[in-house]
Amino acid sequence: MTEVNEFVSQNMENANADFSGLRVAIVHYWLVGMRGGEKVIESLLDLFPNAVIVTHVYDPDKVSDKIRKQDVRETFISKLPGARKHYQKYLPLMPLALELVDMTEFDVIISSESGPAKGIIPRPDAVHLCYCHSPMRYIWDHYHIYRASAGRLAKLMMPFVAHKMRIWDVSSAARVDRFVANSGFIAQRISKYYRRDANVIFPPVEVAEFSISEDVGDHYLLAGEMVSYKRADLAVDAFNASGRKLVIVGDGEMRAELEQKAQSNITFLGRVPFAELKQQFATCKALVFPGEEDFGIIPVEVMASGRPVVAYGRGGALDTVLPGVSGVHFHEQTVEALNTAIDTLEADVALVNSPKKIQAHAARFDQQVFKAQIAELVARELGLAVSDARSA
Repeated sequence: MTEVNEFVSQNMENANADFSGLRVAIVHYWLVGMRGGEKVIESLLDLFPNAVIVTHVYDPDKVSDKIRKQDVRETFISKLPGARKHYQKYLPLMPLALELVDMTEFDVIISSESGPAKGIIPRPDAVHLCYCHSPMRYIWDHYHIYRASAGRLAKLMMPFVAHKMRIWDVSSAARVDRFVANSGFIAQRISKYYRRDANVIFPPVEVAEFSISEDVGDHYLLAGEMVSYKRADLAVDAFNASGRKLVIVGDGEMRAELEQKAQSNITFLGRVPFAELKQQFATCKALVFPGEEDFGIIPVEVMASGRPVVAYGRGGALDTVLPGVSGVHFHEQTVEALNTAIDTLEADVALVNSPKKIQAHAARFDQQVFKAQIAELVARELGLAVSDARSA
């Protein structure tokens, strides 16, 4: 962990900057579970412990204690029938809901964007930083995928709703002072759809939670939700063809179908406790990552456990998986390309047997790095030295 410790020590003044004299709001699309976006919120709260959280829908039973302790304010979406379960059906009303929130008390606004979040109206002198997990996929590049799988009424309505949402989404981007993307891939999408530049700050990963194991098995690992875009089907087909051992951790709508066609060399474990998941990360020969993700936290967690990754060479994997250092890429989502990449990995004995080198690479994605970079950027956007921020 030497690299991350050196980085953080060099930036610790910014990471420890006291912004307590400033009124800060964190705007998040919805708080109904704990996934990558909510982990970002937790790290932001380390920097801004008195921040107010604004969200469309909030279910306190499904978030962490750290988030529950905050002042969480909901938009009017939360008062609509069935909003906690069916919030996404109210998407057309979310732009209006955001614009009705009075943000005049806040000096700094950090919007966490993946669903509608950045569209609040800040004070003219307030700083608005948008941490973008992704421009809304269901109105941009994944629009046709979502529409194809929608019900009959939704399929009829989507062209009209999406058209209006795109206009609002682009216009509301002008209310943001600084965009921050969670990967180079997302920075490209921000440039394409909003015509804005973006800093890249990788999302926080608790690298120290993971450790190297001396007991590495002869099996590969696939971990995550079994939904179509993650391409678990490709992994199953590839391992059916090669006969190599594959362990699959996770659940989802495709599991039953995949179990039916999987051969005896493929084992399904379902959802497992975090302690067992960490053990799976540390003892697999390598992780197989066949889908395209905006960032992809699981590959970083596996690398933090000292194991390499075989990843489809698009999306966030281009930032996280470095060929020859932490894994290999394949560039076509085919059985042949995936199995050839695994052959390449197995031939690279030095890579497979260099867990400390792989772990050192993962250190650049540590949560302390995230916090140091965010604090530095906020201080710069405020036009303040860190010492000034402390006395603001």
